[in-house]
Amino acid sequence: MKSRMITLPEAIADIVKACEVCTVGMVDSENRPYTLPFNFGFEKQTVYLHSAPVGRKIEVMRANPEVCIVFSTAHELYKQSENVACSYGMRYKSVLVRGKVEFITDFDEKVRILNIIMKQYTKRDDFEYSTPSVNGVAVMKIVAEKIEAKAFGY
Repeated sequence: MKSRMITLPEAIADIVKACEVCTVGMVDSENRPYTLPFNFGFEKQTVYLHSAPVGRKIEVMRANPEVCIVFSTAHELYKQSENVACSYGMRYKSVLVRGKVEFITDFDEKVRILNIIMKQYTKRDDFEYSTPSVNGVAVMKIVAEKIEAKAFGY
């Protein structure tokens, strides 16, 4: 089976929105890779993340805002012959996003983004937030500088 590149923005958004988590790849101050899973929101070629406002990931992203984000879904094992290991494979759909982290500090913009993240999981975007909660969370925005998407086996 051949992989197929996906270029339509709507098809890319469908893949991303089918995912439960994304994996964010960063490079720390010692030039070592560091990856973590995140809950996310996605809208108009932009990935939104949230986190505790302190910790290693925040330090790494502030020092080097370049990130690579991976979304992967629709995994399905297939085989041509049950006894031949090399005949097994995995179908999937994936999206790779490269961009720079921007930390959002404006209260109203943080609320707007938190609603986008909540919509990813609940399909609702009309939540209420307490001021201490919004002030106490780090909200990040990554505008895609490059998006690559492909499907294998579909």
